[in-house]
Amino acid sequence: MKRQVDPAEVRYADELKLLTADKGPRPPGWHLTPAAVVTFVVGDGARISRKFVGDRALVERAVITLAGRRGLLLVGEPGTAKSLLAELLTAAISGDTSRTVQGSAGTHEEQLRYGWNYQLLLAKGPTTDALVPSPILSAMRGGAIARVEEITRCLPEVQDAMVSILSERSMSVPELGETEYAVDGFNIIATANLRDRGVNEMSAALKRRFNFEVIEAIGSLQAESELVKREAGRALAGGNAPADVDDAVIEALVTVFRDLREGRSVEGWPVDKTATVMSTAEAVAVAGSLGLQSAYFPVGDPVSLLPGHLLGVARKDDRDDQAKLVSYWDSTVRRRAEEGEARLWKRLYELRHVIAEQN
Repeated sequence: MKRQVDPAEVRYADELKLLTADKGPRPPGWHLTPAAVVTFVVGDGARISRKFVGDRALVERAVITLAGRRGLLLVGEPGTAKSLLAELLTAAISGDTSRTVQGSAGTHEEQLRYGWNYQLLLAKGPTTDALVPSPILSAMRGGAIARVEEITRCLPEVQDAMVSILSERSMSVPELGETEYAVDGFNIIATANLRDRGVNEMSAALKRRFNFEVIEAIGSLQAESELVKREAGRALAGGNAPADVDDAVIEALVTVFRDLREGRSVEGWPVDKTATVMSTAEAVAVAGSLGLQSAYFPVGDPVSLLPGHLLGVARKDDRDDQAKLVSYWDSTVRRRAEEGEARLWKRLYELRHVIAEQN
């Protein structure tokens, strides 16, 4: 049975194998050299594809952090590829991205430390066989990278379970009278959403154990459009239908997202920003939906599908964003339709009624 999504170490197995040929110095426990890890993430323009569209210097700093004794915390708005970058770094360094904790209000301390097989615990008492290691403890034992997604969604007392792990590189197991020590190569990559700031603020002690890197939105319209097309195409590949999205439609989609996200059009005209995050990840999802709808319910005019999907995104978090989308149509889209020669924007303005309809 085919998996819907393969982990990065499977998707890019051939590229990882090629990069093992780099004979430069590498930190203990790493599968690749630091230089090869950076190349794996940002590509080389030839045999290694570009997977993360962002600042190369940021990736280099992240790699240097992981080669040391401080954790790496990737922060940014939703949909800015924090988790993707964490996965890519982990795949390149450790070759296994499965040691991951998904943070939430329901995350317990044992998910960061260890738990117990209660059947064995009742039968034999606390023994090594009865202990169930967390992904972090497994990474400590294997000298590998562990990931903690959305760390600020965890309760403060759960977060603080990592303070001693990151500072002492060890984890005590008082039930066994033992201490687990991290093997060379162990480190932690955590991610945090800027929209969650204040949900469960990290303690000063835990913050000091991390180097922070802020992941910004993609700066180039062309680069973002190319990424959206590539990732949407990858998602559509398993749909058993000849699904595709026209390049002009993708560029228009990404342009609308960028305008509403930044509060200014690409021409420099003012735009009301939406409360909803118009992220690149969301644009990929919309592009995929456009492709699927065109494949399963063919229409002669794929542009006609775009306003309805945009309305669904804009109203996801705040119903008042519909009014901002209508205002955007009445100003920016209308101005492009009247001043430009692109038929696509004229057609989009003709579809204003789709986003103006009230439910």
